[in-house]
Amino acid sequence: MRTTLPIVLLFLACLAPCNAKLSPLATQPDWSQLDQFQRTITRTEFSGLLDRIYAPQGASVNVITITPKAARIRTAPSQAPYILQFASDASSAKPAPRFWRGRSEIPRASGKPLAGLKLAIDPGHIGGKWSKMEERWFQIGKAKPVVEGDMTLRVAKLLVPRLKALGAEVWLTRSGSEPLTTRRPAQLRKAAAASLRDKGDKVTSRSIAKESERLFYRASEIRRRASLVNDTIRPDLVLCLHFNAEAWGNPAKPSLVAKNHLHFLVTGAWSRKELEYEDQRYEMLVKLLNRSFPEETAVTKSLAKTTAAATKLPPYIYTGDSAVRIGESDYIWGRNLLANRLFRCPVVYAEPYVMNSHTVHQRIQAGDYEGRKSVAGATRPSIYREYADAITSGLVDYYGKR
Repeated sequence: MRTTLPIVLLFLACLAPCNAKLSPLATQPDWSQLDQFQRTITRTEFSGLLDRIYAPQGASVNVITITPKAARIRTAPSQAPYILQFASDASSAKPAPRFWRGRSEIPRASGKPLAGLKLAIDPGHIGGKWSKMEERWFQIGKAKPVVEGDMTLRVAKLLVPRLKALGAEVWLTRSGSEPLTTRRPAQLRKAAAASLRDKGDKVTSRSIAKESERLFYRASEIRRRASLVNDTIRPDLVLCLHFNAEAWGNPAKPSLVAKNHLHFLVTGAWSRKELEYEDQRYEMLVKLLNRSFPEETAVTKSLAKTTAAATKLPPYIYTGDSAVRIGESDYIWGRNLLANRLFRCPVVYAEPYVMNSHTVHQRIQAGDYEGRKSVAGATRPSIYREYADAITSGLVDYYGKR
C-alpha cells in the first residue's frame, strides 16, 4: 500500500491537465466535422493563410505541424491528432463546403445592385437596461447617456430599409434591447469561477459576480447570436456594427478626449496562448478552410473606403500583437474576437467613431435627424445616418459590380 498510494495520486494528478482546455461556455469540438475539408486546400495556401493571417509570428507552432502532404493538428490531450490531407495542387483541390456565397456566386434576380444578397446585421452589445452591466454606458453631467447598444441598433434599423430597397434580404440578430440568450449571470457563477481560475485571477464573491456578468453579455449572448447566424439565417455576410471608445477614466466622472478614429476588423491574429484552447483551434481552422478571408477582406476594403470618405476619420493603428494589418490599408486589421470567429461566413466588424471624443459626444447629443444641421462646429448629417449611408455605399460599390 505504501508504494501503491503515491502511484494512484500521481495518476489522479495527471488527469487534470488531460482535460480539454476550452474557452468559457464553449463545447468540445467534433473534429470529424473537418472531414468535409479533406483535400480542399493545398499546403501552400494553408501555410500562407495560417502564417500571414490566422496565426502570425509562429503562434500555431505548438498545435499544428505541417508536412508536405498534411497538417497534423493537436486535438484533446487524450485523443490522437487530427490529420488534414492537402490537395496535391490547386487544380485537384475539391471545392470547400460552405453555406455562404461569394460575390461572383450570387445571381442577380433584378437590376438592383444588392439583389440576391443575404445579409445579417449584428447590432453590437445589448443596450437598454443592460448597458451599464456591459460597461458601454456613460454620462457627462446631465447630458443624455451614451449607450452603445442602443446606438448600434439605431444604425441597424436605418440600414434595413436602405438595403432592402436595393434588393438585399436582411435579418437583424436582435431587434430590441433584450438579450437573445436565456442564461443570466446567476446561472453562470460556476463557469465564472472556472474562468477566473483559468486566468489566474482571485476567486472571490465579488470577482465571481463580475465575471458572471461578463460571461452573460460577452460569451453567452454572442454564442446565441452565432447559433442564429450559422443554423438559421445562413447569410452571405454578417455586418457587426459597433462604436469605438477611448478610456474614459472614472465611470462616475467620465472624461472626453480629442481622439477620434475609424477601423474595421476581419478574423485573424490568434495568439499562441489562444490556440491552446481546443475550441479556438477548431474555430480558426473552420474559418481558414471555408475561405472566408478573401471575401471578407474584399468587402471590408470597399466599406472602409466609403466610410473613411464619409467620416473623414483617420485610421486607428494597433501597436501590440493582438491584431495584424491586412494588406496595405491602415483601416483594416485582423483580430481574434468571439463574434467574428464564431460566425462561419465572411464578417465585417465596423468600429467607427470614438464615443467619448468631444465631437462625437456632441453629435450623439444632437440625436438622429434628417438632412444636415450645424453640430460640433460643422454642418453635418446625423451620426447615425452618416454611418448607415457609408455602409450602404460600400456594399453597393462591392456587390453592384457582379
